[in-house]
Amino acid sequence: MNYKLKPDNNEQKGVFRAAFNRLVPLLANEKKTLAIALMAVLVSSGATLYAPIIISNIIDRFIQGKDINGLIIFSAILLLVYIAHFFSQYIQIRVMGGVGRRIVFNLRNILFDKLQKLPVAFFDQNKTGDLISRINNDTEKLNQFFSQALTHFISSIILIIGTGIFIIVLNPRLGLNALIPALGVLIITQILSGWVRKANLKSLQSSGTMSAELQESFNNFKVIVSFNRLDYFRKKFKEVNENNYKSYIKAGIANNIFLPIYTLAENIAQLIVLALGIYLISTGEVTAGLLVAFLIYVNNFYNPLREIASIWTSLQLALAGLDRISEILDLETNMPIIPAENLDGKSILEFRNVYFSYPDNTEVLHDINFSLERGKTYALVGPTGGGKTTTASLMARLYDPTEGIVLLNGTDIRSYESNERTQKIGFILQESFLFSGTIMDNIIFGNKKYLKYSKEELVKVLKNLNLFDLLNNFEKGIDTEILSNGSAMSLGQKQLIAFIRAILREPEILILDEATANVDTVTEQLLEKILEKLPPETTKIIIAHRLNTIENADQIFFVNTGNITLAGSMEQAVDMLMHGKRES
Repeated sequence: MNYKLKPDNNEQKGVFRAAFNRLVPLLANEKKTLAIALMAVLVSSGATLYAPIIISNIIDRFIQGKDINGLIIFSAILLLVYIAHFFSQYIQIRVMGGVGRRIVFNLRNILFDKLQKLPVAFFDQNKTGDLISRINNDTEKLNQFFSQALTHFISSIILIIGTGIFIIVLNPRLGLNALIPALGVLIITQILSGWVRKANLKSLQSSGTMSAELQESFNNFKVIVSFNRLDYFRKKFKEVNENNYKSYIKAGIANNIFLPIYTLAENIAQLIVLALGIYLISTGEVTAGLLVAFLIYVNNFYNPLREIASIWTSLQLALAGLDRISEILDLETNMPIIPAENLDGKSILEFRNVYFSYPDNTEVLHDINFSLERGKTYALVGPTGGGKTTTASLMARLYDPTEGIVLLNGTDIRSYESNERTQKIGFILQESFLFSGTIMDNIIFGNKKYLKYSKEELVKVLKNLNLFDLLNNFEKGIDTEILSNGSAMSLGQKQLIAFIRAILREPEILILDEATANVDTVTEQLLEKILEKLPPETTKIIIAHRLNTIENADQIFFVNTGNITLAGSMEQAVDMLMHGKRES
């Protein structure tokens, strides 16, 4: 299955409906908080709408009528309205800031949980840096929208609608003329919205690409330095940085294009109201106080439009980020757990008519049939790229066959829950991954049996399993600190830790993929002795290029060009290996 994440090419059609459907579930646990914020928005908007009426009365009734007492009383009322506006805005900011952080916190947890449920194929097909950007940067865009823009957006909408109603009710002729520029603004906004959203999406995508490129380059920095290809590093970074710069500039232009348009519309509306208002004053249709109120209302109508222009940036970024996040959330694993069914398999592990191809349709295995018996040792040999690691990955269900089935203890391996399957199958990979912490933290990772063991209890277990002597390779033994995936350790030391971690799980099947390739001869002999002391029912599958590693195997399989062939003897395996290398 292809899990390659692709850019979202949807046009503006249905954007807001889709965004609404995606945003609502995120707000499900914030109903009470949002109700408080909405009440604060209503109070703030009400204060803004009511203030011009008070000002109009002050001018027409108390200033022109020289009523000092009325002027003081209504001025005090106006002050209270402004104070109510101030505190309601403070409540909005305080409440919605918490909402934004909680939404991002929950969304990042949901995203991370989703990623953990996706198969290995997903991570093979997508760059880690881009995934990090989606979890970190894209969710932060949502936080900025919820904490800073959402209440302003709602408040602006209420003010626009409320102001429009007020000015039409107060004087329909003056009010309708004041709204004419807004019609042009709405048409322009509708035309440009799709372009703005697309520019923001490309900006986020280029940011993810740059993160991915940086991570890949830093992970392989030793190789870059050893081959003296810093020029290549600089060239690649320059390219992605330049693309990111261009897309950022385009997004910046797109996001700010509405602001001058809305400002121009407000200025035109003010001129219309002022010119028409002076004429209507001369005819006695409106008063000076009402004209002042109208000018304030025009400002209250177009200012929110300008604010929406600024908020539009945050909204478009949030929608673009939500698109990229939703692309992950919408994915479903192609490796579900199926109902258990006994298929009369007598072996501990069996391949039945197994085919496997990667998403690019490159076939790696073709109609494979073989079975492994409990307690025996098997070896997989063959040229590089022949399919050995892929075969082992299918055994551990890191992938599922394209066709056919893999049986574990006579049952389809797909019917086992992940924790049960990983307890039965131990896998030591070619490249061992270590977590930050101590060696003790790493060797009991994912092993429920020993999670609550003390250091002394674990040391005793390691000695009983003849594993404790392996820790002599480390300065502080089991307390040795591991940083940044064991960057200060040799490949051999990292593989030793991975070896101990796998043995501690006491698996029924132990797969060793070049597990001794990076250790010295003495340590390799020690590991072989430990393998010999494993329970007699443990089935061992060894992938190795060094023939001395597999000379004691009960059976040897030759893997190449999509086929797996049983080699009758060590000599035949050597001959097939040499012949296979010549062919490849």
